[in-house]
Amino acid sequence: MQTTNKYIEFKKQRELGEILSDSFGFIRNEFKPFFGTILKIVGPYILAMLISMGFYMYTIGDVFNLTAIGGNQFSAFSPVIMVISVLALMLSSIAAYVLAQGTVLYYIKSYIDHKGTTDFDEIRQGVYGSFWSLIGLGILVGLSVFIGAMFCLLPGIYLAVPLSISFAILVFLKKDTMDSYQYSFSLIKENWWITFATLFIIYIIVMVATYAFSLPGAIYTWIKMGVFSGEMDAENMSLFNDPIYLFLNILSSLVQFLMNIILLVATALIFFNLNEKKNFTGTFERIESLGKSSEE
Repeated sequence: MQTTNKYIEFKKQRELGEILSDSFGFIRNEFKPFFGTILKIVGPYILAMLISMGFYMYTIGDVFNLTAIGGNQFSAFSPVIMVISVLALMLSSIAAYVLAQGTVLYYIKSYIDHKGTTDFDEIRQGVYGSFWSLIGLGILVGLSVFIGAMFCLLPGIYLAVPLSISFAILVFLKKDTMDSYQYSFSLIKENWWITFATLFIIYIIVMVATYAFSLPGAIYTWIKMGVFSGEMDAENMSLFNDPIYLFLNILSSLVQFLMNIILLVATALIFFNLNEKKNFTGTFERIESLGKSSEE
């Protein structure tokens, strides 16, 4: 079990500022065991995703490299390789993101259940036990937001806000996939705007931090293309086969993946805030705990 210096109570109502501060506070207090657990469970899938990403980008480089297409290097099997690279990246990304979602939520669940300590075996069992439920919910949420965005951007955003807490509902309330999907709209009722504002602010923070790590790749691209010198080189327009370019972009993707953890923690706090406003679960538990203490 892992211990913490300061216990953060999840089951209580919070204002926007408290959700932000407690998200970063939880990650700061639990940094080593938290990310250690994520890497142990999700690490192999993250590695598979990054390798698939490198393979995909390299394959894209072959397709769009005019020299390769015009010469004898172009292989008749390139379309097959392209399909394989796309499938590998898609499947590995889904697995990595779903497992990361599950690991964060089950870590918090274990943290709450054990009052500030966590049980790795319990977390791992919970993540793998609900893997297909999380996959199904992820597909359902993704399709809903995508279809909503296809009609107009606003419906997509409207659906994304309540559905962002559906994963927390599945884990913390132990509902099935469809019930988690449907209950998210009921739970967020009358609190859509504050939830949207909270998610939007955290998203901006994560994007700014991620952008800082993507700058080296962007600068390297500009240098290779001759942007700073004013001499655009057509042969360097495609950098997908450049090892340095591939490394910098894969590193940026890894940082973005890890920074997304902040958003997942904040989503869990948002769920508990909404659940407390509607069901007073934490309040009743604290009252019951006080009653038992007085009897003793």
